Amino acid sequence: MSQKVLHGVRAEIGNLSAVRHVGRIEAVEPEVLRVTGLGRYARLGDILKVLRSDGGVLHGEVVRLDREALTVMPDDRTEGVSLGDRVVLRGPLRIAPDDSWIGRVIDPHGQPLDGRPILPGRQARGLQGDPPPPADRRALGDRLETGTTILNTLLPVVEGQRVGLFAGSGVGKSRLMGHLAKRMQADVAVIALVGERGRELREFTDKVLGPEGMKRAVVVAATSDRSALVRRRCAWTAMAVAEHFRDQGKHVLLLADSITRFAEAHREVAVAGGELPALRGYPPSTAYQIMQLCERAGPGVVDSGTITAVLSVLVAGSDMEEPVADILRGVLDGHIVMDRQIAERGRYPAIDLLRSVSRSLPEAATAEENALIAEARHLLSAYARSEMMVQAGLYVPGSDAVLDQAIRAWPDLDAFLAEEEENGIPGSFNRLQLILRRSAAGPSRGPAQKMRPQGRTDAETPNRVPRTD
Repeated sequence: MSQKVLHGVRAEIGNLSAVRHVGRIEAVEPEVLRVTGLGRYARLGDILKVLRSDGGVLHGEVVRLDREALTVMPDDRTEGVSLGDRVVLRGPLRIAPDDSWIGRVIDPHGQPLDGRPILPGRQARGLQGDPPPPADRRALGDRLETGTTILNTLLPVVEGQRVGLFAGSGVGKSRLMGHLAKRMQADVAVIALVGERGRELREFTDKVLGPEGMKRAVVVAATSDRSALVRRRCAWTAMAVAEHFRDQGKHVLLLADSITRFAEAHREVAVAGGELPALRGYPPSTAYQIMQLCERAGPGVVDSGTITAVLSVLVAGSDMEEPVADILRGVLDGHIVMDRQIAERGRYPAIDLLRSVSRSLPEAATAEENALIAEARHLLSAYARSEMMVQAGLYVPGSDAVLDQAIRAWPDLDAFLAEEEENGIPGSFNRLQLILRRSAAGPSRGPAQKMRPQGRTDAETPNRVPRTD
């Protein structure tokens, strides 16, 4: 028997206990169970196992402590639970990540979802760990290669940065996260799929990630049919797995889809525990839960690695002021906004550069690179302010030198934002510099040319849908 198997067996034996504290079901309510007999031993967040009289088993979590009884939220449906059923206290939920989990798909309890056996590692850890001491954390690291020109140049991501990906449904968010999981520079990728539709799990692992992405990935999934407790634990488990690899000195890429569903799951649990909704239906503890999760990512202490996090947020109707988006913008080191109108005209990734910010700038780039970034943003902003006038043919070329250059640059810059880059960060900046030089030197284009990149036809332009207007 290999040493790895022996370590896993020892870990399982170490979790056994000769003493079991047992209580009884006192009341069964629509969302919670009331348990007596365990008030002296149970703590908030402990796991309980309900032994039903029909032989079935149900697990739950303590969400409220009272003198009379515990309030327990079940992990599954309560059908078959009856008064007087025995309840066994199991203690806090812990997982023991292992290096062998790379390439695997697991649930928030560390159990396999891919049909193959899995063994725990040597050291168990709680799901809600503490962030590294703030006074001992290292600074942000070097700029990372992402495989896309826009994130290599205009919105750089550095090692240890925490970035929010704000998008509505159906604008290519999952596709972009899958691309980052395969191409973004990192030692290990940990992916949390919180509340995803069941059919999308296999599609994401087989098609979006593929064998190339799964070689270095650990996928933690809790589908939308699971209880709020399980969906909330999904993000915590993914972070605990990322911390396992970070403590080994590795650079970990954490991708969470999505923090909005994590917050919605927490809202259900908090309301079941007696907390009152405060801000658009979210309880006051939502902000703390999100910020505590985010603070666990980032640079580690001197002898450990780093967790670079990309956390997606579902923004209904592009409302960037909704509670979850507003909380995250205040704690993250940058936000990437994806726009439905850009997606509808066929440009991928549908990132709205002018609404997106990377707080790693200007430190993440040289003086020359920052000048290129500023010029590109300036031209795109000038074009955006006058786009309707230009499209309607009301602008007279020569009236504004900056707008003339913006009109010449816009088709190439728009195509640049959709390109993948095989030559790394230097290749991305070389391409950007070429576009800006060409726009500064070239003549103004006629109406028939203004929407087409120079030197390309609509059919030859990558990731673009031919225009018909």
